[in-house]
Amino acid sequence: MAWDFETEPEFQEKLDWVATFCKEKVEPLDHVFPYAVRSPDPVVKAYVRELQQEVKDQGLWAIFLDEELGGPGFGQLKLALVNEIIGRYPGAPQMFGAAAPDTGNMEMLAAYGTEEQKERWLKPLLNQEIFSAYSMTEPQGGSDPNLFKTTAVRDGDEWVINGEKWFTSAGRVADILFVMCTNGMFVVPRDTPGVEIQPEPRNHNHIIYRDVRVPLDHLLGPEDGAKVLAQRRLGGGRIHHAMRTIAQCQLALDMMCERALSRESHGKVIAEHQMVQEKIAESYVKLKMLRLYVLETAWKIDKTSTQEARTDIAGVKFTMARVLREISFDALHIHGSLGTTDLTPLQAMYASAPTMGLADGADEVHKATVARRILKEYRPHPHPYFPTEFIPFKKQEAWEKMQPVFAERPELKDAAERYKQYFAGRR
Repeated sequence: MAWDFETEPEFQEKLDWVATFCKEKVEPLDHVFPYAVRSPDPVVKAYVRELQQEVKDQGLWAIFLDEELGGPGFGQLKLALVNEIIGRYPGAPQMFGAAAPDTGNMEMLAAYGTEEQKERWLKPLLNQEIFSAYSMTEPQGGSDPNLFKTTAVRDGDEWVINGEKWFTSAGRVADILFVMCTNGMFVVPRDTPGVEIQPEPRNHNHIIYRDVRVPLDHLLGPEDGAKVLAQRRLGGGRIHHAMRTIAQCQLALDMMCERALSRESHGKVIAEHQMVQEKIAESYVKLKMLRLYVLETAWKIDKTSTQEARTDIAGVKFTMARVLREISFDALHIHGSLGTTDLTPLQAMYASAPTMGLADGADEVHKATVARRILKEYRPHPHPYFPTEFIPFKKQEAWEKMQPVFAERPELKDAAERYKQYFAGRR
């Protein structure tokens, strides 16, 4: 029976290295040079490359990619263990070549791109020579592909794209855009004529594609295959978000406990107040439950596939947003007025929870998905009125099942009759 919660010593050494590297090198870089990976300053860029080389030397670069797709092939379980460390630091995913939205886009390219497309776009993305964005949701239809209107029409040796996309995260600073159309997924360079990025929102961009022309070889995967590519991309993205959310929840819990032991109220440290203790205990258990659920789901993906683990991927997706919201709020509350400022990570963490509930599909959609898939495993009870666990029925079935035993052991039947009479008399 293989049911083990231990990490193999060799990989634990890797995790220990990741934790030390992030604490000693990535965290200082985040505070001194925010968004250092995208810095145009050659001096900063050179230092970033040095740090990233250390990651590569450890065999930890692009950890999300399977071996056959060009990555280290750790699998989702090991990836989860790494992500719950690097997710604590804003700049760490990019330092490991594993930051959204590039990760999902690289997965699509690795799985569905031609060799020429991989050479043109995947390798530069892996080397962070270029960056990308995913242009999927639309103003009138959200993330429901059945309501999308953006189309690509073939015109000679080009595709002409027209439509409107909403909430294309990091679209403004991307070099290439992965545009989901009703008839396919297309790679569109951001500077292509007709790509009109609207002034607002600043970070999650509203983009109008007006007669945007791209060559025929900018179609990624098969024509009319956008939904398949999107599911490949989003399934991995959802579990990866959950992995990094564990790190954020752990950070909030750490801050909560430290603060509870450091502040006094009504003559004692607030850690001795029962309402504070309740918040700490509840947060600890919520984090543990989320973590085990995420790790089990990652293990299932490794043992089967993303498609087979779809129910649990949807489950962790809507669970992580709620747990992040609740733990970060309690941590913020225990910090008092300080928690409401931008002088700690808590305000941004709490504000990000609603976003996590909408990113890669609204939580309500995933709850419905989970319910539908679970219900497929059940059938209505046979009786028109009463459930299978209706106790009078269960007793009758039990007596029927026991008849062969009673036939061989009359004394046991006599005892059963006495039991029946005794309990009947207690009514």
